[in-house]
Amino acid sequence: MLRVAAQRLAARAAPLMGAARPALVPFARAFADDASLLKTAMYDYHVEMGAKMVPFAGHSMPIMYKDSIMEATKHCRTKASLFDVSHMLGSSIRGKDAIAFVESLVVGDIKALPNNTGTLSVVMNEAGGIIDDTVVTKINDEDIYIVLNGGCADKDKAHIHKHLAVWKAKGKDVDFIIHADRSLLAFQGPMAKDVLQPLCTDLDFSTFYFGMFSQATINGAKCWITRTGYTGEDGFEISIPKPDTVALAKALCASPDARLCGLGARDSLRLEAGLCLYGNDLEEHIGPIEAGLTWTIGKSRRDACDFVGGDIIKKQLAEGVPMRRVGLTIGSGAPARSHSKILSPSGEQIGEISSGGFSPVLGHNIAMGYIQKAFAKAGTEVQVEVRGKVNPATVTKM
Repeated sequence: MLRVAAQRLAARAAPLMGAARPALVPFARAFADDASLLKTAMYDYHVEMGAKMVPFAGHSMPIMYKDSIMEATKHCRTKASLFDVSHMLGSSIRGKDAIAFVESLVVGDIKALPNNTGTLSVVMNEAGGIIDDTVVTKINDEDIYIVLNGGCADKDKAHIHKHLAVWKAKGKDVDFIIHADRSLLAFQGPMAKDVLQPLCTDLDFSTFYFGMFSQATINGAKCWITRTGYTGEDGFEISIPKPDTVALAKALCASPDARLCGLGARDSLRLEAGLCLYGNDLEEHIGPIEAGLTWTIGKSRRDACDFVGGDIIKKQLAEGVPMRRVGLTIGSGAPARSHSKILSPSGEQIGEISSGGFSPVLGHNIAMGYIQKAFAKAGTEVQVEVRGKVNPATVTKM
């Protein structure tokens, strides 16, 4: 698997090189000028630390710092990296009917989650497509914490409010709260727990497992912490009051094993781990089965599929889908970017790349894409067309 191979190779990665082949990321998102962009609580600190700021999800965000994207990617695989992900939409669904409401919108079995644990899920539209992917955490039966993608924030809020109005009209006890007063930091890498533990004496990380959530004091601030991430490494996501954000960032980065990391390396890391980027690998016309996310559909929910778009998903579960998301390793040539054609050995188009780039850890080009089901088995030899040139590729497990 791409993820496993990346983790194995990280342990014996070559010394970090100054020259790098950065993964290109579609960060510019149609904003007229910097004045139209929002700034996170970390903005001034990013600039002070030499970040290159770019438009992303309506915010001015760091794509990289003084190190290269290759250096930053390898650092996260071997030590600890701090990402400002405050462009994400932290929110809660609360009330006596919170679980039922959330389960009407997402495919997961939220009711069955133990308190203070979470799961990846997807928000569905009426056509059986994915509006957004999200981590849903059940704090208790009346408090569900949801982190949504910043680039989807406007449509997510509109979708939730539309359905919320219907539920409230029926007298249901449910509310949607946006945590605009908090930042979100992701601290990732094999040494993250060792660097963070001295600043968080409320929790023993040796018994705080993946997917768990807790409220805790970190560096003197009242935080919400989840053991999760978007890099394929161990790590944490920390929701923290905005005024306390920079102080925590400085405390973490005071360790010689920790450094700030930008969105460029975050994209390389998630691609190596086979994780989806909404807008590339997931879109409104793609459903969870095509996307290889069938596992997110709770087993107890597959008979009824009683969520938005569930009738279509129930049919797909029974009959299958013609296309599947797969991983690809590419033997030579330039990296395959989004919308590059995937070809059969005889040259017929059988799919399209959704994300691709050079893997700093694996040392070669990798990609994800959607391909006809007949070619989706791991080990299948295919071809990828990049800039008019056809290069060999192999379907790979993720």
